[in-house]
Amino acid sequence: MSMKKPFAITLDPGSSLANKTGAWRTERPVYVDHLPPCNAECPAGEDIQGWLFHAEGGDYETAWRHLARENPFPAIMGRVCYHTCEGVCNRGKLDAAVGINSVERFLGDEALKQGWQFAAPGAESGKHVLVVGAGPSGLSAAFHLRRMGHRVTVIEAGEAPGGMMRFGIPKYRLPRDVLDAEVARIAALGVAFRYGEKVSDILASMRDVAADAAYLAIGAHIAKRAFIPAKDSAHILDAVAVLRSMEGAEPPMLGRRVVVYGGGNTAIDVARTARRLGATEAIIVYRRTRERMPAHDFELEEALEEGVKVKWLSTITGAEGGKLTIEKMVLDADGMPQPTGEFETLDTDSLVLALGQDVDMSLLQGVPGLVAEDGVVQVDPATQMTGYPGLFAGGDMAPGTRNVTVAIGHGKRAARNINAWLKGEVLAPKVAKPLAGFERLNPWYYSDAPKTLRPQLDIARRTSSFDEVQGGLTEATALFEARRCLSCGNCFECDNCYGVCPDNAVIKLGPGLRFEINLDYCKGCGICASECPCGAIEMVREEG
Repeated sequence: MSMKKPFAITLDPGSSLANKTGAWRTERPVYVDHLPPCNAECPAGEDIQGWLFHAEGGDYETAWRHLARENPFPAIMGRVCYHTCEGVCNRGKLDAAVGINSVERFLGDEALKQGWQFAAPGAESGKHVLVVGAGPSGLSAAFHLRRMGHRVTVIEAGEAPGGMMRFGIPKYRLPRDVLDAEVARIAALGVAFRYGEKVSDILASMRDVAADAAYLAIGAHIAKRAFIPAKDSAHILDAVAVLRSMEGAEPPMLGRRVVVYGGGNTAIDVARTARRLGATEAIIVYRRTRERMPAHDFELEEALEEGVKVKWLSTITGAEGGKLTIEKMVLDADGMPQPTGEFETLDTDSLVLALGQDVDMSLLQGVPGLVAEDGVVQVDPATQMTGYPGLFAGGDMAPGTRNVTVAIGHGKRAARNINAWLKGEVLAPKVAKPLAGFERLNPWYYSDAPKTLRPQLDIARRTSSFDEVQGGLTEATALFEARRCLSCGNCFECDNCYGVCPDNAVIKLGPGLRFEINLDYCKGCGICASECPCGAIEMVREEG
């Protein structure tokens, strides 16, 4: 990406052309900072534009540290985040969105390669926080709390950390060495982990470890069931159990013909896993149409490339032996599936139910003040605190979209509010900056720069192994991709205002310090504002 360089005129202060012109002014230019849409969209609260700025300068360690202030898992997130930030990227209106997720993965992988570690916490607070669950939300909370100087103990029912990142996301999407390495970096901060322990009474566990506060982050590990009339000979499994068993020494026995019932990302993952385990047929049965499928489209596309088939507008009404009874459906005016009375038979060795998951809430029994509705604990959305003082909750346990990025954001928000609660303080709400929309930009300063596509494993290896499907960027392509960022709404010191000002009224303050306006010479012509590529200058009417 290149930018046109303006023609600069430098005047001798003694020249008659350098007379003060500020008295002519009816408007003055003001430097502003607006919120980039990518930052506003990120559920984890990353300063995306901030770390891209360092990355485009080639300072990858600073970029990684800037990113990890908010989210300690860039290598993981560069693989599993659904990057909704790219969906609102202003660059998408120019050519294609910046590959934010690709650069994040590059930084995460570079950090693992170079062995970068988090800085040790400062002074110890003397407070102790219990975190229940070592999934993305619990790990995020533990990281932030430890950085604040609190002692943190994480109790996890499983034998290894990661939660649904380990037991719900297949290895072809998230290699376990990447997961383990990013968790190990949190443990190196001094976070204590206890595995293979199930908390059955949260208040008793808090007393046992002398915790001053607790954060509950138990994942949705209990599979939802559906009533399907079935004979004992039918081989019916649940998706969570299938994916969890992939972490063991013996993979599940699914057979050659596998049917998956459901339409979410878990259904896609199970079908793709079945193909890798040798299934010649992996068929997803879904009640609605593709447009209404909750699974992400790019995951469905990858599944279809790997030979997974989908029976749309279909439901399973019975199972006996190796046969399923399938009823065709139609959508009514409200988009709801309705039976048609038309049936067909489908041969199968295994039926896997992927109909959603619930959270085990038994550890909350008897806790006063808690309210649980629709399978989640009600929390204050600003603080993540439940109705019991000092008890916070997030991730799958709390209201919100269930994905890794949202869970990480919950953990960070809870940690900051736990820290305030322990100090007897209340965090002041952040003042939202105006959004930097595309209309603020001057895109003519940017040349076309097509988005860099990440390499993919060839189809033959994808369906015969659990090797990672999506590759990463090289240093050259990551640098190129970072430089596609338009710095929407925030000055990045391109010197345009300095170069185009006819009155030499713009003063450079030095690297990283931006500019200021000498109002004695500025006549308010507005050229600086109209030529600012990123919309970081506004013309404000003079008062009086």
